[in-house]
Amino acid sequence: MTAAPAPAPAPVPAPAVVGVIGGGRMGAGIAQSYAAAGSAVTVVESGAAAAAAALERVSTGLERAAERGRLAEPADRILARVSTAESVAALPREADLVVEAVPEDAALKARVLAAAEAAVTASTVLASNTSSLSVTELAAALTRPGRFLGMHFFNPVPASELVEIVVAPGTDPATVDAALAWTHCLGKKDVVVKDSPGFASSRLGVALGLEAIRMVEEGVAEPEAIDDAMRLGYKHPMGPLRLTDLVGLDVRLAIAEHLHATLGERFAPPRLLREKVARGELGRKTGQGFYPW
Repeated sequence: MTAAPAPAPAPVPAPAVVGVIGGGRMGAGIAQSYAAAGSAVTVVESGAAAAAAALERVSTGLERAAERGRLAEPADRILARVSTAESVAALPREADLVVEAVPEDAALKARVLAAAEAAVTASTVLASNTSSLSVTELAAALTRPGRFLGMHFFNPVPASELVEIVVAPGTDPATVDAALAWTHCLGKKDVVVKDSPGFASSRLGVALGLEAIRMVEEGVAEPEAIDDAMRLGYKHPMGPLRLTDLVGLDVRLAIAEHLHATLGERFAPPRLLREKVARGELGRKTGQGFYPW
């Protein structure tokens, strides 16, 4: 007698109310993803113009997802679940999850997270989208550090498969469980890592990217050849130099400087990276990096 197939697992519910602080490319992507999963999302940006620009980024992202057949309901219905606010104090007090997605500046993130904690209830989970800064040090700005952890999303957020869950020594297990559930509700996979410089993804990704930049600097090969070697030979979806252009050379430099300070000389930023950043060649966002865009 053939056994009956096991029932499909029940879908993981999305958090009912989500706050996202910072409406740039990453923050807008996080907001879009949770709104598409059914959450009511508030995006916080400083000033009316920045808030409107953040909402436009979410709208554009939803339109692109609709064109690719990736939405379960009309884009305008999803967008109706997204609102904006111009101060952290205006976050919904009943938010289940608040994700901070402001620039990689530890002092700025600490201030924003402390303000968010004051605006929401004691049960709200706070998360930082930092790609390299110490989650343990950020937690020191909070009165409830057990409700805080890192949720490192990847660019572009709606299409990426991964969220890196970064756990500080003081993070409560229940907070980790909630973050994992709210990762899976987006259809994404997780990796859980202990807080350490660069976590797993940035530490390995930056190491590869910096070595590729040194190879260009030394005249080993052109950027296209180096990228093709990794893409075709190692089946990476894109080469480390094109990826650096997408991430932003300034972002890569800031992460490298942090890792250099915490992990030593193997993460020293190459001269070529510093020169390109100084010239404003930051990658796709400025039209020129290792490639013209």
